[in-house]
Amino acid sequence: MPIKAITKVFKEKTGHNVILAFGSTGKHYAQITHGAPFDIFLAADKERPRLLERSGLIVDNSRFTYARGSLILWAPERSFDSLDAAIRNISSNDFVAIANPKLSPYGLAAKQVLQRMGLWLPLQAKIVRGENIAQAFQFVSTGNANVGFIAGSQLTENLLGQANTFWSLPPSLYSPIDQQAVLLKTSKLRALNVSKEFLAFLKSTEGKEIIQKHGYRFP
Repeated sequence: MPIKAITKVFKEKTGHNVILAFGSTGKHYAQITHGAPFDIFLAADKERPRLLERSGLIVDNSRFTYARGSLILWAPERSFDSLDAAIRNISSNDFVAIANPKLSPYGLAAKQVLQRMGLWLPLQAKIVRGENIAQAFQFVSTGNANVGFIAGSQLTENLLGQANTFWSLPPSLYSPIDQQAVLLKTSKLRALNVSKEFLAFLKSTEGKEIIQKHGYRFP
């Protein structure tokens, strides 16, 4: 999520500062259910926002999809002409980085891909699980994993220059990563008004352009 770019533009337009708390969707969901005083929850899935809605923890009618994520296979030390070739060359000697499927929608998507490719069980001993997609990216970028499943939004300018080392996975291989936002009832009055402005900015043409520029799609 290009949240830093979005909050920067939002502050320039409104003068409001946004304090960010990064972490996995599952971890933040657990914190919110235990009373963490967040104002907005930008999840990487739609299931946790839906559960918060059912639990009466969000402002009515505030849940919406702000982006759809994409999954990328990245093997920085190799070069193949196709995704099929890259997948065929994943071996039991490779350490494969994914986000934790129990905490991260991107991790769950990576698990689904590996299952469909018949690689989930054979690679169990070599799968390196990060707490979130950022940590999975870090494992590959530092050489602690040979191959990794990362988010399309993590394709930096430097990475885009590494031809044939990353491949976009067909959406048919994993469940849609629809990312939803909600306004939480724990928001105080002043923060509530700012939060509403921020969510409106996310929905605006300008906000959507920033999101799309950082590798996301829309449903």
